[in-house]
Amino acid sequence: MVVWLIGLSGTGKTTLANQVVERIRQSNGKVVLLDGDLIRNLFGNDVDHTIEGRRRNAERLSVLSKFLADQGIHVVAAVLSIFPEWRRWNREHIPDYSEVYIKASMETLLRRDIKNLYARAAKGEIVNVVGVDIPFPEPENPELVIENDVDRLDYQEFTDRIMSLAVVREAFGCA
Repeated sequence: MVVWLIGLSGTGKTTLANQVVERIRQSNGKVVLLDGDLIRNLFGNDVDHTIEGRRRNAERLSVLSKFLADQGIHVVAAVLSIFPEWRRWNREHIPDYSEVYIKASMETLLRRDIKNLYARAAKGEIVNVVGVDIPFPEPENPELVIENDVDRLDYQEFTDRIMSLAVVREAFGCA
């Protein structure tokens, strides 16, 4: 099973992914969290944030997710996922794959801007920021859309919604 959490920086992907992973572990599931930044670090930061660097990292995330899923290891991936062709590849090659699109308005993202990406991009200090100078193509047919414009400490409701996806229920014999 692969659950692919998609959204811009600041939408809550990583926070939510960590909670889903913890819930799966509590159910004695073998699960790995994949995050775009973690994969960059794992491979020695050998790709940059240009479109080509991002494309290479996207390929790694998809191929690694399939590899792990084929070994019976569940994957929760928190990724920008700006390449529709890799999302299509995932659907075609990874059995038990689901997309969850986590949405938030740019106003909300600017307010949350923990990494200071959007503010620095707006000032021209950095380039190659998805949602600013790199377009973010929204997923066409995610299994679940989560609107996350309200700042919150508790993601329990969202975690429950992800855990109720058919692919997750089937993976844990709850279908």
